[in-house]
Amino acid sequence: MRRARIKIKGRTAVYHCVSRIVGAQRLLDDLGKETLVRLLRRLATFCGIEVITYCIMSNHFHVLVRVPAEQNPTDEELVERMKALYGKAKPREAGLLYEAEKGLHDHGRVDADIRERMLARMGDLSEFMKEFKQRFSKWYNIRHQRFGTLWAERFRSVLVEDQSGVLETVSAYIDLNAVRAGLVEDPKDYRHCGYAAAVAGDAKARSGLLSMYSRGSERASQSGVGVGAGGVRAAGAGGEEAGAVAGTRGQDARAPILTGPEAAAVSEELRMGAVRGWQQVGAEYRKRLFGGGGVSGSSGKVALSREQIKRVLQKGGELSMGEVLRLRIRHMTDGVVLGSKGFVDAVWLAHRERFGGKRRSGARPIRAGGAPLAGLSTLRDLRVEAIS
Repeated sequence: MRRARIKIKGRTAVYHCVSRIVGAQRLLDDLGKETLVRLLRRLATFCGIEVITYCIMSNHFHVLVRVPAEQNPTDEELVERMKALYGKAKPREAGLLYEAEKGLHDHGRVDADIRERMLARMGDLSEFMKEFKQRFSKWYNIRHQRFGTLWAERFRSVLVEDQSGVLETVSAYIDLNAVRAGLVEDPKDYRHCGYAAAVAGDAKARSGLLSMYSRGSERASQSGVGVGAGGVRAAGAGGEEAGAVAGTRGQDARAPILTGPEAAAVSEELRMGAVRGWQQVGAEYRKRLFGGGGVSGSSGKVALSREQIKRVLQKGGELSMGEVLRLRIRHMTDGVVLGSKGFVDAVWLAHRERFGGKRRSGARPIRAGGAPLAGLSTLRDLRVEAIS
């Protein structure tokens, strides 16, 4: 039986989503991949969802998206969003846009029924992914004169902690897909991923990756994160229950004090709240992509092969993050929730009723031998062939 998807309501949240072609068939050619990217951006604009990065492979895709806490655009903004999606639509869909524009022009407002119908499709991860996959399926089946299911199953999603270090790791894992598949040695050479598009100068792709570092101050004001003399105060996902994870109660339960490495990570994120340029951020992100095991800039260092990386891990040796991310890590797609121990525990407590009565804790460490993933936890305890 499928377990209900964990989604955060009333707060901005980040999700890593994956969907595969039926039968693992390699049906997506270059045109199909480019069409998926264009559709992803149009639909994200319509829904008010931020695409951090993506990778479109021949038989599956990955997207990392930030879903806002609420959707309440003005009527003017609503019409602009509809234009992004329906600009070149068929008459039936374009008719909705025409009626919305006419109402705004004639009466200064969009008809309430149209507004309600549009808002019902915004701000929800499941609705966004459903429409994304359905619209592409229709396009693909018409183009190839086929019918029937294109996607293998419902999409998989992992709730990701919206913190720059965690987002960097997940984004790098996504952008390195083509490297893991042996298609390229450098992700910038695979044009169907967010990093390659950003390197090529695509403004939207750069904006998505920049958002990993530039939203710290905004998230702090929304979630109650603050820096004080005693450390960093961060609001948890589960109110008083989240505070209980950190050993706090009462007023502090809503904003536990973080100290040590966690405090340093949040402080750095807040300090970097002012957006930096792509040149600086792109260079830092490239270091995460390659770590100590790849060609970084003009260093000329040769990346370890996947088999070499596996042997080092099996012997308990230490590797860079960039090297480890060249392996398949199931936690990134099947972990349900990914982030710091406190974040995962807080989400588990908020959804405690979904889990068996015998379970006493939420966070499960990522077991990766000498891999530098010790700071990350997931909600599922993945052990067998979790990293391969």
